Amino acid sequence: MAAPDTARSRAAILQLTAERAGHCAFFFDFDGTLAPIQEDPDTVHPADGIVEVLAEVNRRLGKVVIVSARPADFLRQRFAALPDVAVFGLYGLEVQRPGGLVETDPSAAPFVQVMSDLADRARAELPAGTRVEYKRLSVAVHFRNAPHLGPEVEQWGKERAGELGLRLQAGRMVVELKPPGQRDKGSVLREETEGHSCAWYFGDDVADLRAFAALTAREEADPDFVGVRVAVANAESGHALIEAADIHVDAPEAVPTLLRALLDQAP
Repeated sequence: MAAPDTARSRAAILQLTAERAGHCAFFFDFDGTLAPIQEDPDTVHPADGIVEVLAEVNRRLGKVVIVSARPADFLRQRFAALPDVAVFGLYGLEVQRPGGLVETDPSAAPFVQVMSDLADRARAELPAGTRVEYKRLSVAVHFRNAPHLGPEVEQWGKERAGELGLRLQAGRMVVELKPPGQRDKGSVLREETEGHSCAWYFGDDVADLRAFAALTAREEADPDFVGVRVAVANAESGHALIEAADIHVDAPEAVPTLLRALLDQAP
């Protein structure tokens, strides 16, 4: 837990949220938040108990939304047991709402071929030990298996971003290139919290700070709104997130415990 849990205690946060049951929204990053990080991104699955507790939160407290750097199709596969949950992939460039098809943000659609070519280039130009993940609208280069290559990968990413007019997103042992524009986790939160009196966001990495900031801005605009920022701790990039959080937990496996404590207080 953060020391202390900002201006409100954890108990007070749980009570305020429980009082707003049915009018809340709960947003979750995926990798490192709901699922432990793995060397191979394709092998990542939700931690034990995650899917079951999210279903209960969605039923009793308010809508659940997944907001991740992963493609929407990948997220839907991992949360197939939660058909009523919306998934926002690629930082919000894709969305698949319950019962609908995957929709691509119009600003990103022209970059599909650019990203395909960039993925090929990354595989050809970067050294062995890196892992290139092509996501249709973005390209992520992982160096978890070769941390010493981090500076070289980061420099390559900066150069390609400048050359192609792309945005560079740093993360946990990864550099990601994505289309320009303002679409990110913060913009998703700003849109999807409309009409709600309470929202929580769970994240583990620096990209999640934009979602935290969106909740803070909403609270400043509406004193009756309750925003709760939850950091899932990690030794790689979690320090800044913990400093900005209202609550923090030690690992994805601890997320169900926090949510069940909240459910215990709900009507």
